[in-house]
Amino acid sequence: MSRQHLLLRELGLAPRWRLRDGAEPEPVLTPALAQVAANLLLPVTAPVPSEVVAPVPVQLVEVMPAPAVVEPATTALPDWADLQQQVASCTACGLCQTRTQAVFGKGNPRARLMLVGEAPGAEEDKQGLPFVGKAWQLLDNMLSAIGLSQDDVFIANVLKCRPPGNRNPAADEIAACADYLRWQIAHVQPEVLVTLGRFAAHALLQSDAAIGALRRETHQYQGIPLFVTFHPAYLLRSPGEKAKAWQDLLAIRRALANKA
Repeated sequence: MSRQHLLLRELGLAPRWRLRDGAEPEPVLTPALAQVAANLLLPVTAPVPSEVVAPVPVQLVEVMPAPAVVEPATTALPDWADLQQQVASCTACGLCQTRTQAVFGKGNPRARLMLVGEAPGAEEDKQGLPFVGKAWQLLDNMLSAIGLSQDDVFIANVLKCRPPGNRNPAADEIAACADYLRWQIAHVQPEVLVTLGRFAAHALLQSDAAIGALRRETHQYQGIPLFVTFHPAYLLRSPGEKAKAWQDLLAIRRALANKA
């Protein structure tokens, strides 16, 4: 049995049956994409950084008294530079007291695809960028597998500041950052939105359903198709779920193709 056949079977794309007339065929991996997809299936040999927190039951836990929330300076849509400055100087919740710097986002501010994660980790807090290190390497491979690069996407987080110890976001922190993420989406105007992990999905969909249920359908956020998939940090801990993530990527690629 060839390596490519094993790869296709591992991704849930084999055996390669001949479809009946009228059925929509799934995309077939080219040799180049097969190599990229193969990277998604490699077991992780390096230890996962200690700051990554394992999934916990879906309940937002407040571990500190809720601080007085300072509303953003304006409810109107600020321009891009003003929005960056507001995020950088934000004191709307207690995370401003423990952060090194706020993390605005990265990528193309006019991208067709926008990815939304949870919150900065330790390295993101140091560098001021979302998704760095091993999580970014895997996410970059995932994007490459459907023919995209960082220049084709914009990436942001629900929270702009790191929760101490990489704990789960608290409800008041998500609320304090909500306008910033809403304004970013309004500026980028993506054709497709993708949430990475349950906190991002819950924040944008206002749902507490399990990610396994949410990822099985296409949602809408203010008229934009929204897909739910796993956070790269979770996939590093649970490589067996990468085949499901690949199916999510194929659905995202189809949605972008339909918008072209």
